[in-house]
Amino acid sequence: MLLNPDSCYQVLRAHDPRFDGAFFVAVKSTKIYCRTVCTAKTPQLQNCAFYSTAAAAENAGFRPCLRCRPELAPGNSSIDSVSRLATIALNRIEDGALAELGMDELAAEMGISSRHLRRVIESEFGVSPIQLAQTQRLLLAKRLLTDTNLPITEIAFASGFASVRRFNALFLERYNLNPSQLRKRVVEHKTPFLDCEVSYRNPFDWQGLLGFLSLRACPGVEMVQNDTYIRTAAFGKHLGWIVIRQNTSKNTLSIQLSTSLAPVLLSVVARCKRLMDTQADPSVIAANLGDLSKGREGLRVPGAFNGFELALRAILGQQVSVKAASTLAGRIAQKFGAPIETPYPALNRIAPTAESLAKLNADEFSGLGITGSRITSIIALAQALASGYLSLEPGQDVEQTSTKLKSLPGIGDWTAQYIAMRALAWPDAFPHTDLGIKKALGMTNEKQILEYSERWRPWRSYAAMQLWKSLEKST
Repeated sequence: MLLNPDSCYQVLRAHDPRFDGAFFVAVKSTKIYCRTVCTAKTPQLQNCAFYSTAAAAENAGFRPCLRCRPELAPGNSSIDSVSRLATIALNRIEDGALAELGMDELAAEMGISSRHLRRVIESEFGVSPIQLAQTQRLLLAKRLLTDTNLPITEIAFASGFASVRRFNALFLERYNLNPSQLRKRVVEHKTPFLDCEVSYRNPFDWQGLLGFLSLRACPGVEMVQNDTYIRTAAFGKHLGWIVIRQNTSKNTLSIQLSTSLAPVLLSVVARCKRLMDTQADPSVIAANLGDLSKGREGLRVPGAFNGFELALRAILGQQVSVKAASTLAGRIAQKFGAPIETPYPALNRIAPTAESLAKLNADEFSGLGITGSRITSIIALAQALASGYLSLEPGQDVEQTSTKLKSLPGIGDWTAQYIAMRALAWPDAFPHTDLGIKKALGMTNEKQILEYSERWRPWRSYAAMQLWKSLEKST
């Protein structure tokens, strides 16, 4: 984003973590610079200066905040790379990375040696990577013992332990009781699923969110039914289903997942939160959008459960209706997606992965009703992701990712912006070439539209949603 002081200040007031590391705020009165998520009292705008990097803030004479520690910000901070590296590793380990990868593989994925990974983690957190992983496994096991009736043996392996003996020994060592003793202390559960709750800030337009997702749901993979979002999911070898409902009395979303997804519980919940945009602060966003959001302050930007799945859907949606694109997505899922049994007969497929589609040739898409140019785009996208050239996970550099996307055949600015908006969870994306946005604004000149959108920074993704929603109201 451009460092417009008014836009930057809106981000600072919201403490939105999606902007963490995008820029830094320096407080003139204290000569300290902070991350946008700092919990210190928000200074007045006239006391703030904004810098794109930590180095620029320090060069201007500011010192780093000891509370929010700018060196831990993701992205372009250049100081204390050891701390940033340790934090990234911590997040990967807490998401269960060591259950799937060994230390050497995790280190290689991060572009460092396993020896260096161990050193920075021990230096930063005072424990080894294995100790971090063991804590994560034990906490997951404790939850499964409490909330499910899975056999203890299955819980041990689901939590990432190589043997039941090791599981029992470590559980006793840490909690001073064995797994069977813990289970006797809790009420027995007999449900074939786990329940989690995720909070959100009001207002929250659940119906608007469901309406958007329902129109774009991929048949066989996801659906909206009875005010509920339901889908299949795959995390490596772990396949299952997820149900998300709103609990208005508690201002939470209830996330229900099959016990087959228990070993990847944290990753599932993280993706659901992104999909439902639970971290948005609607009061701050609405204040910035002004009349554009009046009466629709709770409108959210639907994210993506899976970046490739969303990008594939975006390509299929080029120059066709929303309904037609969903039909094409369903055909791809039925032909190339893995079969799965769920309590919902209409959901019987896992969305195909980039790795699986990257191996196909154009002829294998015949009979699906997809044009040759779209097939070329889909295969190129899948190969870019499978090879590691491209990543569509939130936290990626938006400009670099958009440039890479637009280097692929058949992907232009609209598709890149739409992917940034939803898959990358970037709050300031704006598909200014979109026909619906042009109609809502009553403007046709794309340069003028882009200039006009500056008034909505840094929440232009929400502005786009509001413009699309206004067309629904007018028809």
